[in-house]
Amino acid sequence: MAAASGATAANLYYNQPLLGDIGRDLGASGGMLGLVPTLTQVGYAAGMLLIVPLGDSLERRRVIVTMSALVSLALVGAALAPTLPWLVIASFLVGATTVVPQLLVPFAAHLAPAAQRGRVVGTVMSGLLIGILLSRTAAGFVGTHLGWRAMFWLAAGFMLLLAVVLRFTLPSQPPVAAMPYPELMRSLVHLARTEPVLRIHAVLGALTFGAFSVFWSTLALYLESLPQHYGPQVAGLFGVVGVVGALIAPIVGRYADSHGGRRINMFAIGVLLLSFVVMWPLGRWLWGIALGVVLLDLGAQGNHISNQTRVYALRPEARSRLNTLYMVTYFAGGAAGSWLGTTAWTHAGWTGVCAAGAALCVIGLAILALSHRREA
Repeated sequence: MAAASGATAANLYYNQPLLGDIGRDLGASGGMLGLVPTLTQVGYAAGMLLIVPLGDSLERRRVIVTMSALVSLALVGAALAPTLPWLVIASFLVGATTVVPQLLVPFAAHLAPAAQRGRVVGTVMSGLLIGILLSRTAAGFVGTHLGWRAMFWLAAGFMLLLAVVLRFTLPSQPPVAAMPYPELMRSLVHLARTEPVLRIHAVLGALTFGAFSVFWSTLALYLESLPQHYGPQVAGLFGVVGVVGALIAPIVGRYADSHGGRRINMFAIGVLLLSFVVMWPLGRWLWGIALGVVLLDLGAQGNHISNQTRVYALRPEARSRLNTLYMVTYFAGGAAGSWLGTTAWTHAGWTGVCAAGAALCVIGLAILALSHRREA
């Protein structure tokens, strides 16, 4: 499940280190080019809202295999894109169909004993984040040597292969809350209204993933602007550096099993803020960016695992829908962060990017402090 989550989530991020090459090929730049990663994440949010709840009312394995096949078709559309508007639409469809990880994580949480749920979720999420980070490395390498379109063709073939593997390796899991689709969607509103823990952690997730996306959606553009004019392969190699932060996920999960408070959130968001403080003055050197990437991924992952562990503990019979509400908010924050990052880059360069990411972290810390004061 960890490997499949990482391999599928990678589809959302192949475009980020390739933006410079895509812009030159399709004659786009700046804010218009930023629509590619932004609409990918908007599509992902839409897919989570409309498709992931079906994990509670349908047999999960069947939904997972079907979506793996559909994302392959969407990736073919991206590979064939003759113009930027075509690529933006295809990117939205790639995002909308790449929902397999958000079906697999509650699947794993449902199978795990309660005392080990945080560790299990942390393990699957570690695989997911490593897949996200290495996707940039793979895309940078393939884009440099074979062109940006080749990356989408390779991804399409891999998703078809994965659909077959998942069909024969995942256990069948009967529906846990069989209900008509309209009722399933109405229940989302009820859960959002009645679960304050869900609301606070969804907002924290959105803000921190927004900060994460501010950086990653602009890194390739920034590296290309440096005197050395680093290409997509260098941008992608920073994904390997980020794996160091991703490996902390199982440890965070174990701590979340035994300590249910929000100390992890406070520490993780603080580390995320520190990453932007470090990268602002040191970003002119690759080692400075690498240090920032380790802190960035450590902070983002630690906060995310803590959020999910608390959210999945709320209602066992509604884990897919709880995950939907959390992750839709989370990726809406990511989409906003991608837009904010490219806008900050266009108007204020690297300083604007670091300021935008830091501001989202500060807002998250303030919200966490206010919620803790209310509870006290």
